[in-house]
Amino acid sequence: MLVSSQSLSEIKESLTKKLLFGKEASPELSAILLVYFVQGILGLARLAISFFLKDELALSPAQVSALMGIAALPWIVKPLFGFISDGLPILGYRRRPYLILSGLLGSASWICLATFVDTAIAATVAIALSSLSVAVSDVIVDSLVVERARAESVSDAGSLQSLAWGTSALGGLITAYFSGYLLEHFSTRTVFGITATFPLIVSCVAWLIAESPVFELPDASSVWNQVQQLRKAVSQKAIWMPTAFLFLWQCTPTADAAFFFFTTNELGFEPEFLGRVRLVTSIASLAGVWLFQRYFKTIPFRTIFGWSTVISTILGMSMLLLVTHANRSLGIDDKWFSLGDSLVLTVMGQIAYMPVLVLAARLCPEGVEATLFALLMSVVNLAGLVSYEFGAVLMHWLGITETNFEALWLLVIITNLSTLLPLPFLGWLPMGDPQTDVESHTIQPIPALELDATASKHMGQPFLPDLMSELVPHSRLVEADKKAE
Repeated sequence: MLVSSQSLSEIKESLTKKLLFGKEASPELSAILLVYFVQGILGLARLAISFFLKDELALSPAQVSALMGIAALPWIVKPLFGFISDGLPILGYRRRPYLILSGLLGSASWICLATFVDTAIAATVAIALSSLSVAVSDVIVDSLVVERARAESVSDAGSLQSLAWGTSALGGLITAYFSGYLLEHFSTRTVFGITATFPLIVSCVAWLIAESPVFELPDASSVWNQVQQLRKAVSQKAIWMPTAFLFLWQCTPTADAAFFFFTTNELGFEPEFLGRVRLVTSIASLAGVWLFQRYFKTIPFRTIFGWSTVISTILGMSMLLLVTHANRSLGIDDKWFSLGDSLVLTVMGQIAYMPVLVLAARLCPEGVEATLFALLMSVVNLAGLVSYEFGAVLMHWLGITETNFEALWLLVIITNLSTLLPLPFLGWLPMGDPQTDVESHTIQPIPALELDATASKHMGQPFLPDLMSELVPHSRLVEADKKAE
């Protein structure tokens, strides 16, 4: 019996080390991971959203790209949600009630899409509300992640982010194939109705969050002091220069919407096959998280951002073969080419994006870590919105429509080469651990005000809720958005 108990203990320790990256299992950790898991499961409706906008609302690629940018607005004002949750506790609690409300809001938005939404404006509002739902829940759980990430050693940096992102990817993996399979047998509105059940999980797990009731609201002076501390933090070169680089790195135009129309209207890819593509990208996303955790987390930020950008740009140019149908001359079928390219680019995109989460967390000084982390990720999300709108403008200028893809090759070249533009500013990134530079200007916390704020996807997933990136086999980055969201 003693040997058996010892063996069970060893198995438990091994599973904790391998599956939880060494993090101790607890009800609160389970709740956090379940929220990220739901963000991944919401991918069940991503294909349905794309076909709904393209076929039922008859929107053009430029219109879809612009709509997706607008729907991402909640991710840009996430710090505001942190201030609201801290300044306006509900029944004495700052976390649980907001998680419950976010789940109910998410469910309601998907129900609206499943029933009466039939215009572009109504669709934009409904999608934005679903995005708001995930952004609010992110504000709560990401603050917990940031607080724990600060306690990690340099060698363990990124472990919790990797676990959270991996859980979201697992949720996406489970629903990946079914996102296309269901569309082969049911309408888009039926898929929206099924998706409406998932946000309710967030409302249920809210009770697992450890939280003591707060009966005193923060006074105006405490809030003002916190704002002053935040201003002092962002004025440090060690913080604003890396943040500016992240914005430049993410704001280059994207061609995701155009590629979705190209693969469905020109190449004739069916929903079921696109579900397979999502399955491949979900597996590749998990592989990217594991590779980063295993081999790349200790590589300097400048090195990993520089090389991943160059390699992703080179690989992204392979899309010219598909756009010009040159792959057929090489004897490679369109579907096989898309699957293979999706696998490679997703792994690279995930490896490239994980340092964004780690860098943002390590930049946050004590005392304003939650709010500053939310602010940093909001900057990245704003860059994602700019990326979508730039893409929409390019598609309009180049005359790319739902049936005209003659200039798509030029869009591929422009969007890929533009990713190289931030490279001259790599010097804005820290050489070593950014937390060391930031802590030389340590900001003392104010106990009276604990700000719950957050990051992405994604998770986006954490990050801009990209409803197209996992659908199109040529997305140059895995965005999240966490988490469409």
